[in-house]
Amino acid sequence: MSKIISCNFDTEGMRQLSHVSIEQAKTCIFWLNPEARICRANDAAISLLGYTQDELITMSIPDFDVDFPIERFKSAFEEHKRSGSIYLESRYKHKDGTIFPVEIYSHYVSFEGMEFTCAFIRDMTNRKRREAELQQALTELKQLKNRLQEENIYLQQEIKVEHNFGEIIGRGKVLKELLWQIEQVAATEATVLILGETGTGKELVARAIHNISPRKKRPLVKVNCAALPANLIESDLFGHEKGAFTGALQRKIGRFELADGGTIFLDEIGELTKDLQAKLLRVLQEGEFERLGNTATIKVNVRIIAATNRDLEKMVSAKDFRKDLYYRLNVYPIQCPPLRKHRGDILVLVKHFINKYSAKAGKTIERVPRNVINILKSYSWPGNVRELENIIERAVIITRGSELELGQWFPSNQNEMSDSHIPTLAELEKDHIKNVLQLTSWRVSGKGGAAEKLGLKPTTLEARMKKLGIQRRK
Repeated sequence: MSKIISCNFDTEGMRQLSHVSIEQAKTCIFWLNPEARICRANDAAISLLGYTQDELITMSIPDFDVDFPIERFKSAFEEHKRSGSIYLESRYKHKDGTIFPVEIYSHYVSFEGMEFTCAFIRDMTNRKRREAELQQALTELKQLKNRLQEENIYLQQEIKVEHNFGEIIGRGKVLKELLWQIEQVAATEATVLILGETGTGKELVARAIHNISPRKKRPLVKVNCAALPANLIESDLFGHEKGAFTGALQRKIGRFELADGGTIFLDEIGELTKDLQAKLLRVLQEGEFERLGNTATIKVNVRIIAATNRDLEKMVSAKDFRKDLYYRLNVYPIQCPPLRKHRGDILVLVKHFINKYSAKAGKTIERVPRNVINILKSYSWPGNVRELENIIERAVIITRGSELELGQWFPSNQNEMSDSHIPTLAELEKDHIKNVLQLTSWRVSGKGGAAEKLGLKPTTLEARMKKLGIQRRK
């Protein structure tokens, strides 16, 4: 049978037992009077603060508690009386000057007409460090999640974009020279400036450079510098914080952050304002920038490919474009040839576009008549390959048999677009947009709409229509 052993101690024995228990405890224990003076401290408290027992009993809490002045202690003591115990966090100062976080469980004790506070203190240095590390990890994880979400959204948008054509089409000497230039520069980290008229395939060249470069596993992020107003293009490039400006309802990661480790393609670079030119120059030189509404500097590793149909040298002379930025961009210039400079590739391009659009239209077109080829080769092609694609798409729609038909809408006098009347880029763009709108029965958005065919967002197309004064006749 088990034997019950009772512990009968006299008062003095209980005191000794309590004393031993307090001294052996790993938790720091203070006994304090109502004036915050230390009446007793155990060995753990002595070790925590670095003072001796004799030193501690001459001190009060505010001597080493940097967040707890005497007024606050007296207020807490009164709260002790009402509630019996309280919990709080504070910071203690070690004898050597080191400040560290602590948590305090404090209890009110009344004994033989005297009042005390019994405080149990734990050093929170390791816990706070782990919490900070966890918070940092969570922050980095959230940033990574946000970035991956932004990349996913961007790439999903890119998947939906129907590019002008899936590869560089052509067999002539001019195209072979272009392909050689692409191959030479792709393996390097050099900044590339792609020059050429509207519709010559500058974006296609940028994609080709990226796709055979060491950065091909990271995204190619595209920015049309002419598609957005200056205040929005800055946010699009560099991102913004929540509340950075009216309408900034949440933080947005900019295109440069999305392109980190990859390539950013800045189309229509000549449309950037002087302020944005300066910020872009800094990214080129230092690889850093700040989000709108935040002073924290963000570092990125991005290859820049820029494109324009404007004469940047003339813009530099007119002080419309920064000279230093021009030199930074013009490390390796590539000139995209206009279609009139490689007419020998027209037949190959026509067959490519016939295959592309006849499948969509459910038609089988087997031949391109000689007279059609002659007409196409004699045309001046101010809109270049993009215009040719648009015309072939129309031709496929109206073709009734197995031979391609151009239709009566194609200019009968192919010389009317002579050098004596060269249209402006705005006129070409306006005509091209109107042609596509007519092809889609003036439907801007949705599947098969003009925006989809042009590879633009509906809002961007509507903005261009407004700027160019394009309206449907009633």
